Amino acid sequence: MSGTARGKTGFSLMRRTLLFACLLIGACSKGPEADLQYIKQARSLGAEWALVNEQASQGKLTETYGASMHEWIRQQLETTSTSLTQPHARYAAEIEALRALPDDAAPADLRAHSDALKQIEDSLESA
Repeated sequence: MSGTARGKTGFSLMRRTLLFACLLIGACSKGPEADLQYIKQARSLGAEWALVNEQASQGKLTETYGASMHEWIRQQLETTSTSLTQPHARYAAEIEALRALPDDAAPADLRAHSDALKQIEDSLESA
């Protein structure tokens, strides 16, 4: 009976070790697929920034609100940018181009970068 218990324990340990190894490999994966969440976030931030600037140009937002939104968007874009596993990829360049725009950038310019990120996002999701 003790031999059976050792066999189950050994198998369970091996299975847990294998599961841990798979999780570790998955967590260490790098590449565009790993960055997809950051690409989506940057695209969304660019679109939100365009909306803020559009509303501000129409006098529908206070200056204080606009400034705080710009600050928040920039902080989020920086976090997104520094989280990328592929900092030299095309999408990283798009995110950096977005970050380089002034706070009062034209909504069309902001949307152009968001649209480019959306195309990259779509191509990664269909791959």
